[in-house]
Amino acid sequence: MPEKKERILSIIKEVSQEEIKEIPNSTPFGVIIKKEIILSLCDRLHHDSKLYFDMLSCITGVDNGVELGTMEVLYHLYSIPFNQSLVLKVILPRENPEVESVTRVWKTANWLEREVYDMFGIIFTNHPDLRRILMPADWKGYPLRKDYKHEEYYRGVKIDY
Repeated sequence: MPEKKERILSIIKEVSQEEIKEIPNSTPFGVIIKKEIILSLCDRLHHDSKLYFDMLSCITGVDNGVELGTMEVLYHLYSIPFNQSLVLKVILPRENPEVESVTRVWKTANWLEREVYDMFGIIFTNHPDLRRILMPADWKGYPLRKDYKHEEYYRGVKIDY
């Protein structure tokens, strides 16, 4: 693992030109990156023959609340041939949570990004079809945001929680 970790860190450093921050206590290994490099970094990690992160397992959204004013997107990558996992974390402002889509690198990002958009309202720019996938198209709000207000009625029908 140490040589893989060093290879990952060197690629991130090449792409970002900035100091690398590891996610504390992250299992698997993870790093915090700037949103501006997500697409180019994912492309490099996918195409590097020594790492070959061929699978985007999951994209997770996190709302850190109004007090902190940030949201996060976590990308869980996996290399099948090398049995290697990696987490990339992007921290976004809560007022305008927007990050580049990685659908160009992994087709699975299409649905995963739509789920995060639908539940958190995080915009994935240049996504080929960014629309709701879990909630009805006319649903108000984003249910996994900490300040989400539950609707009492939907299309004239009372909602019992």
